[in-house]
Amino acid sequence: MLDGYILPKLPSQLEKALHLQKQRERDLLLSTRMPVFDKLMPNYVTASIALSFGGLLNGYDTGSIGAIVHMEQFKSSMGGMSAFITGITVSTIMLTGIIPALFAGHLADKYGRLRLIAPGAFVFGIGALLQATSTQLPQFIVGRAISGAGQGVFFGNITVYITEVAPLRSRGRLSALPQFMATTGVCIGYFACVSTTGQKSSLAWRLPYIVQVAVSAGLTLVCRFLPESPRWLALQGRGDEAQISLTRLDFDLNEARRDFLATVQEQSSLSNWQSFVLLFRRGYRPKTFLALFILSMIQLSGIDAITYYAPSLFDQAGISSTSSSLIASGVSSIAMLLVSIPGFLLADRWGRRTSAISGGLLLAGIMLLMGTLYASGAVTPRSAASWVVVVCVFLFGMIFCATWGIVGKIYASEILPGNTRAAGNSVGMACSFLTNWVVALITPVLLNASAFGAYFLFSGLALFTVGVLAIRMPETRGRSLEDIQASFRRPAQGLLSSLFRQQARTHQGAATAANDSVPALAGENQQEEIELQPTAQGTALARLPSIEAAARGLRVETS
Repeated sequence: MLDGYILPKLPSQLEKALHLQKQRERDLLLSTRMPVFDKLMPNYVTASIALSFGGLLNGYDTGSIGAIVHMEQFKSSMGGMSAFITGITVSTIMLTGIIPALFAGHLADKYGRLRLIAPGAFVFGIGALLQATSTQLPQFIVGRAISGAGQGVFFGNITVYITEVAPLRSRGRLSALPQFMATTGVCIGYFACVSTTGQKSSLAWRLPYIVQVAVSAGLTLVCRFLPESPRWLALQGRGDEAQISLTRLDFDLNEARRDFLATVQEQSSLSNWQSFVLLFRRGYRPKTFLALFILSMIQLSGIDAITYYAPSLFDQAGISSTSSSLIASGVSSIAMLLVSIPGFLLADRWGRRTSAISGGLLLAGIMLLMGTLYASGAVTPRSAASWVVVVCVFLFGMIFCATWGIVGKIYASEILPGNTRAAGNSVGMACSFLTNWVVALITPVLLNASAFGAYFLFSGLALFTVGVLAIRMPETRGRSLEDIQASFRRPAQGLLSSLFRQQARTHQGAATAANDSVPALAGENQQEEIELQPTAQGTALARLPSIEAAARGLRVETS
């Protein structure tokens, strides 16, 4: 108030301009907080490594819980547990992650990737703290339920963020970081429990959860200092902020303008509900269903049975002492980690399709061999068959980490369009949590009822997955995220045309002539369907595809 008058409010546009200016100043100030890494690595690598500790949390819990429920100190604190109660205790963290994972992508599309990762990590830490301080089994299960809710919020968005900040030349390696860190976490989790088994008190199983609390707190804090995804900012129409973010991440601006800053202007900005609905519309369904299928079947391969219940599997194979089974589980996790290193480093050199199909065949064969040995009654303590089973457990984990464990999440993030990537990954992550929960719940029951039934089940599921991928999985290695969408913009192919596509490649002359007469699909940015285009009033109008886009959609691919 001045001389009896009330000062008028600033116009809304001016307020927005001032707010944007403050945001830019804040971002420029924060950009000076990462200079120590300039000579070591680009800042987009630093950001990817920092957020990949969310994968470490996931793997650490997976590796430690199987060992913890096997500890005598834990049984003394919580009482004896049946196979079903053990399954409930282990799998609760996945059950409560389903719903948060389902909606995390919608929220991330609206508020940003980092604004979901930070609170998710914080909630995970609260759950870990409850588990560390538990005196009864119900409190322990509630703690795992809370951790699961937090994990459902942050885990899928970590992969989305890394996929969006990574340049084309290193996207495969960086997108594989969360899975690599998860494998590292499994290894650390096992040996953390091995190192505490000498404790006679309940600290033997409480200390691993104290570590979880510390890592969760660190992940929550680091999100405060990282720039938001430039692709997300560009999709929100905040191009200036996207360029600031790109500068902070040491991203090549010319590459950014070529790959996505120009193309995102043509993509519609959709509401959360529209983004979800868009996932299941005609032009998007093949990509959505393939991503959901891959993320679900990765878990149904049996890897969770290996990582969660490795001590029990080794015990069943004849390694009966608690310390020996834990050490064997730890050695198995080391082997998985060592194999993950070349898989991680060579992620951009191996084809996604080749890794997925060859890896699936090997996984199915190993499960079939173990099931056959148990069904024939050949597995007895200290027998040759029991050692074959032990070796097979090692091999299964190693092959999974080198193939499906790396390829699956990368591929699911790559094939989804930018305006539905977070929503699609969240739905996929919810499916992953659901199948993970089912495996963690039923594995101890199946092993208790039939030593071989679980192995035959996982083998059959892996073979089924290979069949689907052989028919419906296009290669994405070495292609920009925008270019990948072109491989799905063509008429649906029948089974025979998919199976005999390799034979069609021999007709190079005809293919070359066809390619010369019809423009290539690479680099197309238009959707072959009606899209929702928002108006200034906030309503969505239908936008028809151009005649040129429709004509391109009629092209018959021969390669």
